Amino acid sequence: MSTTLSIRIVSFFVVAIALSSCKVTTPPPLPSAPTLPETYIGGTDTLTDGSIQWRDFFADTVLVDLIETALANNLDLRTAIERIEMARAEYRIRSGALLPNVNITATSDMSTLNDNLVPEGNRDNTRASLDEEHFLGLQASWEVDLWGRLRNEKRAAYARFLASEKGKHLLTTAIVAEVARLYYELLAVDNELEVVRKNIEFQTIALEIINIQKMGGRATELAVQQASAQLLNTRGLEKEKEQRIVELETEINLLLGRYPQPIPRPRNISDLVLPPTMHEGLPASLLLNRPDIQQAELELAAAKANVQAARAAFFPTLRIFPYAGLNSLDAATLLSPESLATGVLAGLSAPLFNQNRIRANFSRSVAERQAAFYNYQKAIIAGYGEVVNNMRAIDNLEEVYDLKEEEVATLLDAVSTSNVLFTSGYASYLEVITAQKSVLEAELQLANVKKNIFHSVVGLYRALGGGWSWK
Repeated sequence: MSTTLSIRIVSFFVVAIALSSCKVTTPPPLPSAPTLPETYIGGTDTLTDGSIQWRDFFADTVLVDLIETALANNLDLRTAIERIEMARAEYRIRSGALLPNVNITATSDMSTLNDNLVPEGNRDNTRASLDEEHFLGLQASWEVDLWGRLRNEKRAAYARFLASEKGKHLLTTAIVAEVARLYYELLAVDNELEVVRKNIEFQTIALEIINIQKMGGRATELAVQQASAQLLNTRGLEKEKEQRIVELETEINLLLGRYPQPIPRPRNISDLVLPPTMHEGLPASLLLNRPDIQQAELELAAAKANVQAARAAFFPTLRIFPYAGLNSLDAATLLSPESLATGVLAGLSAPLFNQNRIRANFSRSVAERQAAFYNYQKAIIAGYGEVVNNMRAIDNLEEVYDLKEEEVATLLDAVSTSNVLFTSGYASYLEVITAQKSVLEAELQLANVKKNIFHSVVGLYRALGGGWSWK
């Protein structure tokens, strides 16, 4: 091949590399984010619950034991830990890409050459000659990160590693809150079952009174049937509550990573004291305390780094191949000192015919960055809304509870009055049945409101992202 032709080929590749490198797209800027309000709606508190640990927040020792068991044995949490290890390994892989790749190499190349390729003076009587070369030593390859592609891939991997840890924190938060929620619901159903059984006693006494009145000719068979039907309905409700208790215990045991078994609960929900008074704090504290927002922020950082790495793929790649070892044209002299050889090769390459693939990867990375940005904003808005909802729910439900207590007390008096009036002949059996039905419904509603107050308190604590212990 002539020197002129070689120069033309090299020039062609240099021009091709330059042209391909000029077709680099600049990523579009991210849209502007909505401003986070300085305070919550109607809130003026400037404190935060970030310092309250869950062990201090939940004073119930039984609940604390259940949560500790869940954090030790929950299978989803163990899976999250493995995902962290996967992300850690990916980060180590990306970090290693910045370093040279060194291998111990032993090669032996023996080729048969046609005599037409052998200089005329070196030809022998055979029609071909044997060309051989042997190498034993170290060979390395190193991609010089001129444009930051490898560094940005490393940054993306590290951000995702941190995001996986925040994901574990988020799961821990969810498990703690869910165990507490189910525990309070279990106590509430216990209370509801107690209310139902108490009303069964009332209705049984009322049915006995109506039967006596019937024997005396002061009540009809219809009255007996109505009272019996009400008692049967309440007994059916009792079985429903018993089944719900079984289901709640099973759900709690699943979170605890064990087979179904009874859940100890020495207290009634009516006897429980609400956790410490909480302060909603400033909305900006959500960015520091909530693991889901932190996770979304890290995912956004990883997506940004991926965009830069995808953009750098448009530029030429410089690779260096140093080597050191023994090199000889004769295997018999390979181990002699004269065979010692060192050298460095370098190569510059750029994409030419695979531009569409690189451009598509860049477009995908930009779209992933946009999606990560929207997920981050969604996490902030959702967190703000959860705080507002639970904060208002606590205030409103406490007022509802006070009103329900008065309603239950009034209806209990009405049940006693209706029984007395019915015995005296001044009230009908329908008034007795109605009074008993009303008090049952009111007492069940009272227990449900109490449960919802505890759920809202736990929900607010979770929404604020405060105090969860990861150890």
